[in-house]
Amino acid sequence: MLDLGIVILNYNTRELLRDCLRSVLDNQGDFSCQVCVVDNASDDGSADMVARAFPQVHLIRSPVNGGFSCGNNLGLRAFGFHPCCSPGQEVRASEGQYDPAQPIARPLIQLERPTYALLLNPDTVVPSGALSGLLAFMDAHPEAGIVGPKLLLMDGSLDLACRRGFPTPEVSLWRMIGLSKLFPHSPRFGRYNMTFLDPDRVAEVDAVVGACMLLRAKAIEQVGLLDETFFMYGEDLDWAKRIKDVGWKVYYNPQVIVHHVKRAASQHSARAQIEFNRAMRVFYTKHYKDCTPWWLDKLVRAGIGLRDRWERLRQAWRHRHPYHLH
Repeated sequence: MLDLGIVILNYNTRELLRDCLRSVLDNQGDFSCQVCVVDNASDDGSADMVARAFPQVHLIRSPVNGGFSCGNNLGLRAFGFHPCCSPGQEVRASEGQYDPAQPIARPLIQLERPTYALLLNPDTVVPSGALSGLLAFMDAHPEAGIVGPKLLLMDGSLDLACRRGFPTPEVSLWRMIGLSKLFPHSPRFGRYNMTFLDPDRVAEVDAVVGACMLLRAKAIEQVGLLDETFFMYGEDLDWAKRIKDVGWKVYYNPQVIVHHVKRAASQHSARAQIEFNRAMRVFYTKHYKDCTPWWLDKLVRAGIGLRDRWERLRQAWRHRHPYHLH
């Protein structure tokens, strides 16, 4: 049986993707591995570069940019995982982006089902021993459904997204009003990025980031694939919550380090910021709305709405006054 299946979703990050693939293929250990690159309709020649320079990598050329969930699900389907593996866990289409009934949902290639699946961003570099380290951790922790490494940004600082708490109404409130930054070492106020934890110690967390996220195949089989309601952001949190809800644990393992450029594909675009706000709304509605008091529900939805309107106004102003940008 295949030990590891790696899905790398790419959108217009050709040179970063080249470096990522080199790091993965040059540093494999004593395990079987197949790599699948899904190209989300890039226009920078990324797919042709993969086909030419990395013939051993399986390539899926998506004709549309369906988003993070849709693209990664194409790769996961190629590895034999199914869209919906248990009642009540439906993978839905992104609004106006992608219809799962279209032929794109069924990749022409069919790879062997792996014991573990790794989601990996193309703006990451995987050092020697990193993949072996993550696999060894999962083998040693049979209760683990997900593990993520210590992600370091290019300046050597910690990517705070690599260990996260679920954005409950309370946790989100502390972040929105700034208490998470004022009191980062508080277990109550610092839960959004779990900044109260020692960054060099293994810890059970709520979620890790989809930029480098290793999952046990049995966990995926129980809950299904990524929810395609999320176009960009929030889908990894949702997946982690669904997996934790059926009894698996999620771990942050700083004994393994992976380097991350971060946001290379979204490039801090206006759409990325708006999609972040939309993801907050989708996640809250899906997981917390039904158990939230009516008055708090109104506050939460109003807060998300204000963030969204402010971002749209800011982007409109920047579009009308480009010479004010620095």
